Parts: sequence; structure tokens; C-alpha cells
Amino acid sequence: MSFALYMFGFIIFIAGVAWACVVAGVPQLYIIIGVVILLGIGILTAVSRTRAKDPPSA
Repeated sequence: MSFALYMFGFIIFIAGVAWACVVAGVPQLYIIIGVVILLGIGILTAVSRTRAKDPPSA
């Protein structure tokens, strides 16, 4: 799976969580903090899962 596709899906997930928090009445500052944390986790996860494996040493 490509990095861009993984991040696109994760951003949609983050948007859904943020929307649910807005509907639930969570303060905007907490939503922004949560989105930044989730975005960081998403980038770290996407990089680790889509990174090309190192070729074996001969």
C-alpha cells in the first residue's frame, strides 16, 4: 500500500473522529490537540508500514 493512500485513509478517519467530537460538544482546543496527535501517529504508522524493506546483505 502506498504512503499517500494510507495517509488519505487516516485523514478521513481523523476527520470522522473530529466531527464526532464536535457533535458531542468537546471544546475546540481539545479537538485540535487530538487531531495533531492522531496525525503524528498516522505519519509514523504510514512510514513504518510503507517503508521499502532493506535488501538482504550478501
